Amino acid sequence: MVESSRITAPEGVRADARRNRERVLAAARAVFAERGIDAPMATVARRAGVGVATLYRHFPTRDALVQGAFEEQMETCGRALTDALAVPDPWQGFQLLVETVCDLQRKERGFPAAFLAAFPDSTAEHAQSRKHAEHGIMTLVHRAQAAGALRADFHPSDLGVVMLAHCGLVAALPDDAAASRRLVAYLLQSFRADATREPLPPPTALTLDSLPFTGDGPQGRRPSRS
Repeated sequence: MVESSRITAPEGVRADARRNRERVLAAARAVFAERGIDAPMATVARRAGVGVATLYRHFPTRDALVQGAFEEQMETCGRALTDALAVPDPWQGFQLLVETVCDLQRKERGFPAAFLAAFPDSTAEHAQSRKHAEHGIMTLVHRAQAAGALRADFHPSDLGVVMLAHCGLVAALPDDAAASRRLVAYLLQSFRADATREPLPPPTALTLDSLPFTGDGPQGRRPSRS
């Protein structure tokens, strides 16, 4: 029986092939988080404990592997946008989308790059998916502005700035959920058109003395005190 290369495994696929596929997907998420989505396919295969040929039988291209690894997260983003547009309060809908996407960034560190890579404009289907998402975000932003909740000078591209800023925090402090929540709360408050200030989430345990330096690797190296 020939193993399928579809992103979603078909019914009836052999149990061992299905287990191999799940190992590859788990390994891909871990490797992409550590080394980015351009990490060698052979590295993913080694992490999964399978041969490179087995990996390529399931995922013949890097794009297929990236999409398969983060398929659930992509669907979560799509649902978050749909749910946000359905919320009667425009600000709450906007807040829901920002918090959901940032939470995915924190839990799946390879997701931001995968989110962009998984929607290339090389096919009509992917181009349509991107267009639909951009239209939904524009609608969400304009509704919140029309309601007087979101500042008038906010631009949809600012959501990309939010993702980049939060991504930097997550890269430096991958296990500090408190820092993530507090940054998102600060950003959301800065986007409000009115002067309302809700209480921030509890602060992180981070101190100035424990700040990570990123110049020499993930945790960095502290400058000499001499």
